[in-house]
Amino acid sequence: MSEENNNIKEEEILENKVDKTETDDKSLIKTKEEKERVAAALSYVWILCLVPLLGNRDSKFAQFHAKQGLVIFALETVGVLFYWFPLFGQVLALAFLVISVLGAVKAYNGEWWKIPYVYDWSKKIKF
Repeated sequence: MSEENNNIKEEEILENKVDKTETDDKSLIKTKEEKERVAAALSYVWILCLVPLLGNRDSKFAQFHAKQGLVIFALETVGVLFYWFPLFGQVLALAFLVISVLGAVKAYNGEWWKIPYVYDWSKKIKF
C-alpha cells in the first residue's frame, strides 16, 4: 500500500513538473528576474561588482546596483590605507561591511536602494 502511495506521489510530482514547464510562460520571466536579482546582489561583494556591470548590460536593475557596488569597491580600496589605524580603521571596515550586506540583501529582495552619497557618485558612471 505504501509503495502505491509513493508511486502515485512521484507521478503527481512528475506531472506537475511537466505541466509547469510546458504551460507556464511566467516561469521564464521569474527565472530572468531571479538572475537579475542575484547579479545585483553580487554587486556588493568586492570585485564581483564587475560581473553584472559587464554581463548584464540590458538590465537597468543590475546596472543600478553594479554602479553603486563599484563606488563602494573603490572606497574600500582607498579605505584599506586607513584600516591600520586602531579604532578608525575598524569602524570604517565595519561600515563598509554593513553597507555591502544591506545592499546585497535589498538587491536580492528587488529593492532600488539609493545609498546616500554613493548613489550620487554612481550616477556619474557611464558604461
